[in-house]
Amino acid sequence: MRDLARRLVAVLSVVCAAAPAVLSAPTASAASRADAVRWAALGDSYTAGVFVGEPSPALGLADRDGCDRTTDAYPGLVDRELAEFPPGRAVELTDVSCGGAEIRHVARDAQQPGSPVDPPARAGWPEVDPQVKRAGLDEETDVVTIGVGGNDLPFGGLLATCVQRGAAGQSCKDFYENPADGGESIEDELSRIQDDYIGMLVEVHSAAPNAKVITVGYPAVLPDDADDCATGDLTELATITPDDVDWLRGVLERLNGTVRQVSGFFGDRYVDVHSSSTGHDACRPADEKWVEGICGDAGEFWPAELTLPGGLSAPCPEGTRATIVHPNARGHANTAAHVERAIRIALLES
Repeated sequence: MRDLARRLVAVLSVVCAAAPAVLSAPTASAASRADAVRWAALGDSYTAGVFVGEPSPALGLADRDGCDRTTDAYPGLVDRELAEFPPGRAVELTDVSCGGAEIRHVARDAQQPGSPVDPPARAGWPEVDPQVKRAGLDEETDVVTIGVGGNDLPFGGLLATCVQRGAAGQSCKDFYENPADGGESIEDELSRIQDDYIGMLVEVHSAAPNAKVITVGYPAVLPDDADDCATGDLTELATITPDDVDWLRGVLERLNGTVRQVSGFFGDRYVDVHSSSTGHDACRPADEKWVEGICGDAGEFWPAELTLPGGLSAPCPEGTRATIVHPNARGHANTAAHVERAIRIALLES
């Protein structure tokens, strides 16, 4: 706790020197907000949806940006529910979440999207501005939801390495807990993520000083009992060993704990979707899982071949797609229920 407090003070001192507006009083224009509640959804692929529902914007449209947002991701589900049962006022959603986004892409750095779906023929996807800028956050923004941090480990890279090392009978945990010279340990990564998350929230609050900020954690993608996983099954966790499944679960829980703790320092609301999704992990039967495995159920537009570090690729089993342990429609519905509740409560408190 003391270490976090010291980091918070240090990061605040740097960011506030560059952006003094973070501590200023709301401007007079805040009193003349439009009637609609302005909500901005920021985040990575667990927010964007990637393979859940139809691509948004639709395939073939000129405004596709390579971020892989989909219609049935939780922002869209919540938006439709709020439209049917408005919280006193209509809600206007701006969803700029983007697959592959890291913490730095929320408020500071442009991002190079890497969608494999319908990419431009030659130069690839153009860079997109930081999400705070794309969403147009300002003093009239009412609600900001943020789901980000997994790509800063990066969790997908951990999974891929654990699959490869498990297939070779090697330990993924040892590889990351005792990195080669110059490598970043998990402890180092989590410490860096903590600092980066603090800086991001400072900038979000600076850009939207009157908004209620809601952070969203990650669901329970890994089982409490690693023996629930069928070793070698690509629709679960493939060749990741039971010991490494337990280790990965601990890493994800620590990431959620970091997001929760930092959010608390800012007085922001944290949405816990891990607790409610326990027992619906990637190793459950198809009708019980809320998270697809390495390969799983996805729309036909989504690729059916895995691409692993080092340029290796492998086909998924027939009828499945390369879902790389992401929430399915049931998982997004669960997250949507919790985020909707958080938004309604936040608006009642404003």
